Amino acid sequence: MKRGKTAVIVGAQWGDEGKGKIVDVLSESFPVVARYAGGHNAGHTVIIDGKKFILQLVPSGVLRPGCRGVIGNGVVLDPMALLKEVGNLRAAGIDIDGNLFVSNRAHVILPYHRMIELAAENAPGRVKIGTTSRGIGPAYEDKMGRRGLRVADLLDLKLLKTHIENACREKNMIAHSLFNSEPLDADKMYQEYAQASEQIKPLVCDTAALLNKALLAGESVMFEGAQGTMLDIDHGTYPFVTSSSATSGGAVTGTGVAPTSIDTVVGVSKAYCTRVGEGPFPSEARDKMGDQLRARGNEFGAVTGRPRRCGWLDLPLLRYAVMINGISWLVVTKLDVLDELAEIPVCTGYKIDGKKTWDIPAQDSGYARTQPVYGKMPGWGTSTQGITKLEKLPKAAREYLKFVEKETGAKVGMVSTGPDRDQTICVDEFAAELKVAARQRTRAQARS
Repeated sequence: MKRGKTAVIVGAQWGDEGKGKIVDVLSESFPVVARYAGGHNAGHTVIIDGKKFILQLVPSGVLRPGCRGVIGNGVVLDPMALLKEVGNLRAAGIDIDGNLFVSNRAHVILPYHRMIELAAENAPGRVKIGTTSRGIGPAYEDKMGRRGLRVADLLDLKLLKTHIENACREKNMIAHSLFNSEPLDADKMYQEYAQASEQIKPLVCDTAALLNKALLAGESVMFEGAQGTMLDIDHGTYPFVTSSSATSGGAVTGTGVAPTSIDTVVGVSKAYCTRVGEGPFPSEARDKMGDQLRARGNEFGAVTGRPRRCGWLDLPLLRYAVMINGISWLVVTKLDVLDELAEIPVCTGYKIDGKKTWDIPAQDSGYARTQPVYGKMPGWGTSTQGITKLEKLPKAAREYLKFVEKETGAKVGMVSTGPDRDQTICVDEFAAELKVAARQRTRAQARS
């Protein structure tokens, strides 16, 4: 039997690009969707017939009947957050049982991770990263320090008790000495997480084996990224990054499939640019235009509610993301947010110390010396919301997309023209490569 096709869906900016919707739209053609990095700090919003779903750990594909969702080994798992999310999905009528699988090798977030992160982020003299204080970073620290607890260990109650006792003894001393934090109760923590382990146990398996067997059986698998390229621990705007591999390479290490199994990388980018938290943002609009983008785009975090910083499309950044990830197709989201603008600024290059450059700075200090170079594209001044055929977009909107293609070297395969599942344009060539179900496109186009 022919091996199943694969696609990695990766954020091409600083996260929040709309990957959740895109994964949901494409999952009709992919019976398996695997999340490969991050934790419950990543919120994916999917709107289906006006009903909103906010997913933090569960892959967006589970909203499709018959689609299996996999939480891979590269994810750090908060058991309490997972159980809450699963409970909410069951209450909404989503069939989770038998369709959601959790890697036995994923690392577990425990309360002391949150305690350490919250205390460290607020410590005097520390450079604030702008974390969600959900314990993501400290859990990855313990993973790399070879002192973490994995899901398989969570199910081993004897090992769990010993681990929590030892870890609390160490973490309480550190937190008290450095941050004067109140100690955590190891016995109470054990009781809570022992109960949680029993509830999670039916979901746990060797997901690397599951994914590889699915591919060998001819099933197609989509890999769902969290955050975005510029938040990647290696390739992002360090130190203002997340603690995991958010780029396409993370799909391999974070799920246990071979690099040779990856067929296509799809990058998701807004038609403009946003970022949450601290860190460099060369094309940020710090004026009323930035406020207008935030208001029209409803740019507030799905998980935290934090207002996002807003600015213009950054082509040097997007070219970098295309290179690092091997992106062949771009999905452009929130095109409709630009509908009212007479002119659309676009960052076409950088000047560093007055000299033009195509390179992305490696240091935060390099960004501080970076001056964006802008061009302007004509706006289209009419609504694009809900359009589902490329040829029905205003000419200026089509020219904007062609300009992005020319400057990045990646083809635009899909355009989101609104928050709902069906407010989407799918280019025929892209649909053919990913075998997007024809009935889905026909249904959407009928409404246009």
